[in-house]
Amino acid sequence: MVITGANSGIGKETAVALAAMGATTVLACRNLEKAAVAAEEVKERAATDDVSVVELDLADLISVRTAATTIQERWGSVDVLVNNAGGIWTRRQTTAQGFEQTFGVNHLAHFYLTGLLLDTLVASAPARIVNVSSAAHRLAVRGMRWDDLQHQHRYSSMAVYAETKLANLLFTRGLARRLDPSVVTANAVHPGPVRSGFGMDGDAHGLMALGNRLIRPFEVTPQAGADTVIFLAFDPSLSGQTGGYWANRGEAKMSRAAQSDDAAERLWAESERLLLGVGFPVSR
Repeated sequence: MVITGANSGIGKETAVALAAMGATTVLACRNLEKAAVAAEEVKERAATDDVSVVELDLADLISVRTAATTIQERWGSVDVLVNNAGGIWTRRQTTAQGFEQTFGVNHLAHFYLTGLLLDTLVASAPARIVNVSSAAHRLAVRGMRWDDLQHQHRYSSMAVYAETKLANLLFTRGLARRLDPSVVTANAVHPGPVRSGFGMDGDAHGLMALGNRLIRPFEVTPQAGADTVIFLAFDPSLSGQTGGYWANRGEAKMSRAAQSDDAAERLWAESERLLLGVGFPVSR
């Protein structure tokens, strides 16, 4: 089971739970030092040594490709892929390949990673993909900004973040339309407002940083936030269920924009085009 961004918060708690169930658990993380510390904690809490770390920097597609190759060569199968990592940046930044960073990290890199691992997931059937989204997708009331996906003309951190969370749902919808649910399922989850390191590591500034601190007393624990992620990753009652949006172990209502098959297909095509344009095609 591969979990991106598993060195803290929801990702780490998901790793603990899955490792405790006997799964070979892979923490795919950018910061290897933090990931190594997290892996030791996961091993201790789950009472297992079957926990490993793979370097994954979602802001660099070379790193994404290398991580996918490492996973395939070292383990040869992937039963569950949890696309959990994400971020929000107050100021517009770009990835190594020049994409707006929030879109690049929260959507495009996970789209690429999933595409690279898709044949492996299919070969590991029945397999599952869990995409961590957010109720914040509802703030993208006008849907995807197709004429400016890179937000070069106007950048608002929360608006861009909301759009990427909508992208997570549209990507999930696109996967569900393409994959036989008896082979691979794809579902998205809203974990709730979680008391974690999200937005607290220097990426958020000014009013956003202040807001993050003010709401922390009202946020749920990482364990509570991870509960539905864990449920989607392993619960046998969900066998064959795909294309859903979940919260608190139940199906949640998504926005109208997230229910558009046309938008899902357009985002899929745009994502492939953007990746191909910088030399990172998804072969499948």
